[in-house]
Amino acid sequence: MFVSAVCFLQASGTALPKDAGLEAKVDATLSRMTLDEKIGQMTELSIDVLGSWKDNEFFLDPEKLHEAIAVYKVGSILNAPGGPTAQTPEKWEQIISQIQDISMKEIGIPCIYGLDQNHGTTYTLGGVLFPQNINVGASFNPEIARQAAEITAYETRAANCPWTYSPTVDLTRDPRWSRVWENFGEDPLVNAIMGANQIIGFQGDNPNQVGPHKVATSVKHYLGYGAPRTGKDRTPAYISPSDLREKFFEPYRACIEAGALTVMVNSGSINGRPVHANNELLTKWLKEDLNWDGMIVTDWADINNLYTREYIAADKKEAIEIAINAGIDMSMEPYDLNFCTLLKELVSEGRVSMERIDDATRRILRLKYRLGLFETPNTFHKDYPEFASAKHENIALKSAEESIILLKNHNDILPLEKGVKILVTGPNANSMRCLNGGWSYSWQGHLTDRFASKYNTIYEAVCNKFGNENIVLEQGVTYLPEGAYYEENVPEIDKAVAAAGDADVILACIGENSYCETPGNLSDLVLSENQRNLVKALAATGKPVVLVINGGRPRIINDIEPLADGIINVLLPGNFGGDALANILAGDTNPSAKMPYTYPKNQAELTTYDYRVSEEMDKMEGAYDYDAVVSVQWPFGYGLSYTTFKYGNFKCSQNEFDADNDLVFTIDVTNTGAKAGKEVVMLFSRDMVASLTPDNRRLRAFKKVELQPGETKSVSLPIKAADLAFVDSDGKWTLEKGDFRMQAGTEVMTIQCNETHKWDTPNK
Repeated sequence: MFVSAVCFLQASGTALPKDAGLEAKVDATLSRMTLDEKIGQMTELSIDVLGSWKDNEFFLDPEKLHEAIAVYKVGSILNAPGGPTAQTPEKWEQIISQIQDISMKEIGIPCIYGLDQNHGTTYTLGGVLFPQNINVGASFNPEIARQAAEITAYETRAANCPWTYSPTVDLTRDPRWSRVWENFGEDPLVNAIMGANQIIGFQGDNPNQVGPHKVATSVKHYLGYGAPRTGKDRTPAYISPSDLREKFFEPYRACIEAGALTVMVNSGSINGRPVHANNELLTKWLKEDLNWDGMIVTDWADINNLYTREYIAADKKEAIEIAINAGIDMSMEPYDLNFCTLLKELVSEGRVSMERIDDATRRILRLKYRLGLFETPNTFHKDYPEFASAKHENIALKSAEESIILLKNHNDILPLEKGVKILVTGPNANSMRCLNGGWSYSWQGHLTDRFASKYNTIYEAVCNKFGNENIVLEQGVTYLPEGAYYEENVPEIDKAVAAAGDADVILACIGENSYCETPGNLSDLVLSENQRNLVKALAATGKPVVLVINGGRPRIINDIEPLADGIINVLLPGNFGGDALANILAGDTNPSAKMPYTYPKNQAELTTYDYRVSEEMDKMEGAYDYDAVVSVQWPFGYGLSYTTFKYGNFKCSQNEFDADNDLVFTIDVTNTGAKAGKEVVMLFSRDMVASLTPDNRRLRAFKKVELQPGETKSVSLPIKAADLAFVDSDGKWTLEKGDFRMQAGTEVMTIQCNETHKWDTPNK
């Protein structure tokens, strides 16, 4: 099996294809709309303000619905009711159909409903939940990204919802951040390829005709959201202009060129300027430079932040003026209809032009026509017979298996032998909430165990695989049920230690409970003291310990890592994560995932694999005894297998090249072990001398290859010479004359660029 990272991305700057018939419909609809109707289309409300609960069931209020749609002409509704909480497909069909009926009757324009279906059908009960995106990144398998999106689109449309706020392609550049797990890791290329594959999976091949089994995407959170200086959610980022264009922008560019129909904006600021107020990023970079005719939506109430938090506006009216003129097309105003009133005043006062209003409305109408909502406002559950099918569930299981990382296997303790007696312990041992993380049935994922009882926790899956009679559960440390992610009960470590007496091996399941966004902020990256004390006490029994790390971000474990004979990082593998882990523990599945981010070893040493070479210093002599050598627990791209691989015969199609050349690297990979296995073949580059201090190395291509024992395959890794360029201090893409060191596996070569080339356009 070959899985290629050299995907279908179009040339830079390619717009979504125009459809003359569709554009004529958009223009005709726009021409007969009033200003109130146009502003209403630019408004998005939360479902909670349009109804109420009775006997534990949500019902729309006809009067509130009439006011929002008939009076204010609101064009979009979002979120799940009740906190939010997932609903059945039948309930979604009822709610959204009722909204669509009044929308078509009162204004003749369908509503577009949006849900955060972030790793499967987050808010649709009974649907399939896949591994979180961080696991998809760890798989290094773009096919997993595409398949998960295809199935999520199908099952989301089965619940009558046509729009999802996904994929997330923020770069994880700070391990403290509470949203590490929502994207594909720290690398721009991985995020670009996985994000683009998800766009195709969600929307299909033709963004002008998104069929009834597909949904529109909203790529988020544009731009620089994953690098907050404080490490906390929705706080400012300070990013160099070159890194912003070269690294942070690239995944969004790839998604736009793959056909993304909408983009959601970063809640925070970059270099002191809120992104919701940044015309250069929203209008120039996205709409003009990429010639993109899609739609930009705010995040939750974020226009308000321009005056309540960022203080670049005096009041809400001025905040709306700034944001709309910057390029915002739709405002997620979850609770407040006065956006409509204030924007209308701004138009009448000449502070927002009708041209800007018409542009935003045209983009929203275009989205609805592309989705076919004017002709078919609703989709019905009965027409989706494969909803939550065994086929879909099996793909989720295989995705989980391929996303779990083996990090340590001292003396080949893994896989475990049949009949071995296992103590399953730790707070993550018997919880579906931990396996899924946030955006799972509820925003914080805290209700997951209520809804996912038919699936197997780690303990249940291990019992099924190794036999109940061989397994003992004594957790020692437990989380507060449905509490905050960090809340733990009074530990009972002595009970776990006592239970270890009859065990042959200890499976210690540690990490984090679920969280999402700001409630997931932390002040200490070290794993909780209770959990570390549990592992230390268990290790003192002399029984071998296998750590299972389960959480949304890396928690520092440098004091307990040496105590473990085996370490497996499951990240957030979803509802089938327990079964996938059990298959790996038993040796039925050979692990093949790699670290999608750099796992830190110490609190004061937080870095990424592509750090600047000047950040790594040798120990200096004399009074100034600096020791700044980069130290990590596990590097980006690290991961073990139950077999071994050997690299050789590394070649390039040409050792000297110019900017317009295509380069093809080939390398032979051999399975030198006794088990079939999959290897991620990665191509890294290093610009040896550059006018800006170069990165230590950059990932340029990857392929996943499956090999039988003794089998050799020649792996081809094509790139464009332009891929080796960087963004210089003048903001221009630059490929400089000189040597480049290329590496694949253990093999290294040097190739040479013949002459320097600068691109005049903002994208290569």
